[in-house]
Amino acid sequence: MKTPYGHLTYCSNIHPGEDWKEHFQVLKSSIPEIKAAVCSQEIMGIGLRLANQASIDLSEKSNFDEFKNWLVAHDCYVFTMNGFPYGNFHNVVVKDQVHAPDWTTKERTDYTIRLFGLLAKLLPENLEEGGISTSPLSYRFWWKTLESLEEATKAATKNIISVVEALIDLQEKTGKTFHLDIEPEPDGILENSQEFIQWYKNYLIPMGIEQLKDKGFSSEKAIEAIKTHIQLCYDVCHFAVGFEAPQDVINKLETEGLKVGKIQISSALKVDFSSDAKEKLKVIAQYNEPTYLHQVVAQRKDGSFKKFPDLTEAIAGFDENISSWRVHFHVPLFLEKYGLLSSTQSDIVDTINVHKNTPFTNHLEIETYTWGVLPTEFQAPLNESIIREINWVKGLL
Repeated sequence: MKTPYGHLTYCSNIHPGEDWKEHFQVLKSSIPEIKAAVCSQEIMGIGLRLANQASIDLSEKSNFDEFKNWLVAHDCYVFTMNGFPYGNFHNVVVKDQVHAPDWTTKERTDYTIRLFGLLAKLLPENLEEGGISTSPLSYRFWWKTLESLEEATKAATKNIISVVEALIDLQEKTGKTFHLDIEPEPDGILENSQEFIQWYKNYLIPMGIEQLKDKGFSSEKAIEAIKTHIQLCYDVCHFAVGFEAPQDVINKLETEGLKVGKIQISSALKVDFSSDAKEKLKVIAQYNEPTYLHQVVAQRKDGSFKKFPDLTEAIAGFDENISSWRVHFHVPLFLEKYGLLSSTQSDIVDTINVHKNTPFTNHLEIETYTWGVLPTEFQAPLNESIIREINWVKGLL
């Protein structure tokens, strides 16, 4: 829905369906109920997540026409997509495979360009901008040497520049602007704002200038195109896990002339070990579930940090010198306390306040996808939970 601070939606990656028929069926059963509760008199935005197979299915004219007509009939529109998870995202072990196939592959490139083709046809005529969030190049631990990591970074960057070329052509064809929003995540090749900026300056721009020469672009024109079409996805949970303050991140991006394509409004778990450490370790163990990665950044009492690839390793590696944890677990936004644990809800409030003071994006997408793997005492009917989240964010705005 349209707010004074941009278009607000929630991400449909919470809903199952790796093929279009199943995913559309869930959307048809969920969206009308949610819309009636949060914006009954307004048009409702949808943050569409399409798995690869669903994107192929929706490219068929009959499926696309049916969906487009359904959007019109139900006063809904699509302005952003989540192109991070390529394959299965529910009822399977996802873990590091959420990055697969990564940006070193043709499969990831083709999938993303296909998504943009669909978004270009779905974007309402009165909107001039659409975006798709994506993975931070690859999973860092798949590359065992510095040399292989370097080669993976270069290969991924080359493929991303191919997407830039496609988006330049799409802009010329439609008159609209489309951007790929890179989403830094713990243990991705790009983990945080500093790594995103360094990649942008040291790989994306120089390689892009060279690659766009074939389109007759000068260096200045190439840089302008790259900065238009490659932006940052600010996932609040991810930046909170990395102990990054929103104002600091936005200041750094503005200094470099880089843009934020989307805020993904999400919350992480937070554990304060200054008291009841043993009890809190028992509680956090309930969140050590087998589906998703739950990377942990631990802060030591001396202020330094230690990273763990998942909760299993963090629990095993806990010692008395650790003062707190931030855990990559997208918990519901509207709760600040989870028994003995808490959340990074305050980072959401801070991010929204920074945005309200000086808006830095037009796209706001709620992304809580862990409802089915939460401890039972925090589970509730899904549509009811989504409605509660949207209304909570509307309250902040």
